[in-house]
Amino acid sequence: MLAFYGFATIIVFLVLIATKRLSVITALVLVPVLFAFIAGFDYKETGTMALAGIKQVAPTGVLLMFAVLYFSIMLDAGLFDPVVAFIVRTAKGDPLKVMMGTALLTMIVHLDGDGTATFMIVLSTFLPIYKRLGMSRLMLAGIVALSVGPMHLVPWSGTSVRAMSTLNTDAGHMFNPNIPAMLGGLAWVLFVAYIFGRRERKRLGIIEFDYRHTENLDDEQKRLRRPKIILINAALTISLITILLMGKVPAPVLFIAAAIIALLINYSKLPDQQKVMKAHGSNIFFLSGMIFAAGVYSGILTESKMIEAMANELVSLIPKEHASSIPAITAVLSLPASLLFTPDAYYYGVVPVLSHTCTQLGVDPLEVGRASLLGQMTVGFPLSPLTASTFLLMGLAEVELGDHQKFIFKWAWGTTIVMTIVALLTGSIHL
Repeated sequence: MLAFYGFATIIVFLVLIATKRLSVITALVLVPVLFAFIAGFDYKETGTMALAGIKQVAPTGVLLMFAVLYFSIMLDAGLFDPVVAFIVRTAKGDPLKVMMGTALLTMIVHLDGDGTATFMIVLSTFLPIYKRLGMSRLMLAGIVALSVGPMHLVPWSGTSVRAMSTLNTDAGHMFNPNIPAMLGGLAWVLFVAYIFGRRERKRLGIIEFDYRHTENLDDEQKRLRRPKIILINAALTISLITILLMGKVPAPVLFIAAAIIALLINYSKLPDQQKVMKAHGSNIFFLSGMIFAAGVYSGILTESKMIEAMANELVSLIPKEHASSIPAITAVLSLPASLLFTPDAYYYGVVPVLSHTCTQLGVDPLEVGRASLLGQMTVGFPLSPLTASTFLLMGLAEVELGDHQKFIFKWAWGTTIVMTIVALLTGSIHL
């Protein structure tokens, strides 16, 4: 019955947010609590499970709070103004070039494997351009989501690390065979960006304008600009990203320190600091609240063993005579699975069961890991309500999660399908 309650929880949640009957933050808390009670857990047990989930996401919550503050400060100070100006000059008001530029910059920035930083940098750069040209913000969020997917296969991403640790292997066995599939996914994303760009060019035309980002700011925004210390801000940001990639300092601690330093350097006067904090406080509160609500959701599903029960039910649906097809089936279903399972639940709950089954049936268990990486929390994480980064993307792009999912899901699944085909052709997985 736990599997039934688990699937019911997920289905009801997805229906509620897709139909906009409840806000995401309300549904994340209300639905799992309700089904926990229905499943027979009392209020004390439910509270303990929810608290466990909150503790798990707490570092991420702190990270996002101060990361958003840091990049908001840099945006207010004008760090990204030269980048915006360069892109506008290059694109020359052509929506197709803007869309392609969005995809390429996202891929480059996401070499760090951190979706949170990528979303903040890319959205801060491109959102003013999209607004000025009248381009679709759904397409902006969509193409950014698509572009980070294949790049998230890099071995230092959190998803790949989980896969390698679960299967007790290394990048040579997990990542290297998937490189052709990754390149195939990137090619598909650029193709989709071209399609989106053509649509927007047809709708809007090529807009010839002399857009100067700094001239389109209001008086308060201009007052907060710090063009004289742009090099200092750039050096601080580069240092931050470098240290982040090195992994020498925990990311939450790093962003706390960086945000405080940035605030003191750019806005030494207390009234200016208060204005910046007030301007971005609502967004920070919304994002952090969403993260902790997601912690309640994942905590109840995980600690109640609903996740484990669902995993066992999924495995039981695969006939033994078709065991060799498990990796291919896993690859195709990996993206939809990101809507059902958190990365921890999937890689530490589902993958071990699948790999054990493969071992017993004479199939290489590493293929399950490679197949999972073709969609589960790689292509899937910018669509899944189970990841905090998704809500950051939605907040920055100013779009609703339900609208984003309905718009980009088929294209994202297309990315997984293309990568799966390439993986089959190159021998990363077998049918």
